[in-house]
Amino acid sequence: MLDILSNYSDQLLEGLKFTLLSSVIALVFSLFIGMVMATLRISGKKPLEVISRVYVEFFLNIPLLVIVMFFYIVIPMLWFPIDGFTAGTIGLIIYSSAFISETIRAGILAVPKGQMEAARSTGLTFVQAMIHVILPQAIKIVVPPLGNQFINLIKNSSILALVAGLDLMYQGDLIASETFNILDTYMVVGLFYLVLTLPLSYLMKYLEKKWTVS
Repeated sequence: MLDILSNYSDQLLEGLKFTLLSSVIALVFSLFIGMVMATLRISGKKPLEVISRVYVEFFLNIPLLVIVMFFYIVIPMLWFPIDGFTAGTIGLIIYSSAFISETIRAGILAVPKGQMEAARSTGLTFVQAMIHVILPQAIKIVVPPLGNQFINLIKNSSILALVAGLDLMYQGDLIASETFNILDTYMVVGLFYLVLTLPLSYLMKYLEKKWTVS
């Protein structure tokens, strides 16, 4: 393991950079899309509810690999070229946003209905009430499952390795094929993923304690 770390540290750090970049981009956009879809689902307007339901059900039931391959292979064939990093990140965003949407929707439904009524009575629109009153409470309620989704997103970013996304797993594959030291290489890669996910896990636990709803 020490040989892998010392001889290929630059390559591993390069992969870590792309893994972090993809994960952060996917986290931000999937959280935004997830909140939008969750809001549409409980908007009370049938067309918007249908759009949200179709989006979520469709991507919940399709493997992440299929989504990524669609953007990596099909889109370049029909429209314009997309590199592996972009295809993988878009796939992560779409796939994760469906799960995050359901998580946030559960949080919204857990907020007392009187909160929305009180917000609307002060003159806030539905969207304003969601942004300033309902969503902040909903996110606090669902911190544990939401944190699990974020951790899964980071681990799922290893899908980029299959489309030459330059991520940590991709670099690990290159090192393993070059050194034939498969065990040590993937142990090192696994440790890098632990470095990414463990702090996030502890952060979620901290926020859960801080935001515990009595």
